[in-house]
Amino acid sequence: MNFIFISPHFPHTYWEFCNRLKQNGVNVFGIADVPYDSLKQELKDSLTEYYKVNSLENYDEVYRAVAFLAFKHGPIDWIESNNEYWLEQDARLRTDFHVLSGIQAEEVSRIKEKSAMKQIYTQNDIPTARQVRCAEGHEAVVNFAQAVGYPLIGKPDVGVGAGGTHKIHNEEELQHFLSISETIDKYVVEEFITGDICSYDAIIDSHSNPIFESMTVWPPSIMDIVNKRLDLSYYVTPEMPEPLALLGRRTVKAFHVKSRFVHLEFFRLDTEREGLGVKGDFVALEVNMRPAGGYTPDMINYAHSTDVYRIWADMIAFDKSKLASSYQHDAGNALSIPWKNEYYCAFASRRDIYQYAHTDDEVREAYQHELMMCERMPEILSGAMGQQMFTVRLHSLDEVQEFVNFVHQKV
Repeated sequence: MNFIFISPHFPHTYWEFCNRLKQNGVNVFGIADVPYDSLKQELKDSLTEYYKVNSLENYDEVYRAVAFLAFKHGPIDWIESNNEYWLEQDARLRTDFHVLSGIQAEEVSRIKEKSAMKQIYTQNDIPTARQVRCAEGHEAVVNFAQAVGYPLIGKPDVGVGAGGTHKIHNEEELQHFLSISETIDKYVVEEFITGDICSYDAIIDSHSNPIFESMTVWPPSIMDIVNKRLDLSYYVTPEMPEPLALLGRRTVKAFHVKSRFVHLEFFRLDTEREGLGVKGDFVALEVNMRPAGGYTPDMINYAHSTDVYRIWADMIAFDKSKLASSYQHDAGNALSIPWKNEYYCAFASRRDIYQYAHTDDEVREAYQHELMMCERMPEILSGAMGQQMFTVRLHSLDEVQEFVNFVHQKV
């Protein structure tokens, strides 16, 4: 099997995807725009061949790289980056090279455009916030606001995270929002829903069935965290509520997901919402056809004492995995843990613009036995996730909150 991995060096833990593929007997070819000598040794050891382009943004260059590797090594079976930024290019490459093992170019809109996602949710009776496309005209948006009520959320139809998102409290702010940009037609406006964001993170086989499932809980104020540069924390849970698992699986079927690592986002309502559900119910937010961002795959591993890189590579090579369940781990593969192999794994980060009550060294000392990761975040992720991160493995939600409070306490 020949597998092309686009940008395998970022995030830096993605070498693990390549490593597990190699262990499964797959030929892994990397294409990126950084010098070979700058790659981690673990990544170098995992690649059959590396092709450097001047820019991954230049489709012609990347196309020629794929063509060269196909000419030299034979037909390509997979092309993947596991990265939101390159999903559209990945799909175009698959289509151009007749690689059928993934999303094709003509299918990208339904997984990139929030308006297209809404249509699929609605057609499959998956509860979701009401929405209007700004391209339908100012009058349509104003009428929508009058019908739904304030506050509202305005955001790019195609976008990652909370970038470019606006909270709209009244008609004056709505009119200002509609006048701020020549690209307003590329925005959507939604009713505002409050509650935690809970993601259904899963590895899906070729029959649209999950072979691994996990839940991550994100702060409801993620938009403010990004726009106001607030501190970020979130955590992976050791269990998943059955309603979320069932809704996640329904969403996978609705979007015809096959052979992918997915990150599907849902609101967990903190109050009853007419037409959507009661407190505690889950409401669809958006789909992401790639792993959760940053080092969340590593956090999932720490929480469940498993190896999602292995499970994903097994799915690619065998369409199944011996580590397939997040709830039943093979004892021979579990980490050596004194009392159980399921944890809360929590992330808390800091921004350089703030002065904290406890130094980084004091955090490391206080959580020396629970600390899994401690490092500076890549610059490209720091706007959303802060500059300095700490990731720990804990036994309870109370311990998670104590940890977050300790890391984020200001002078």
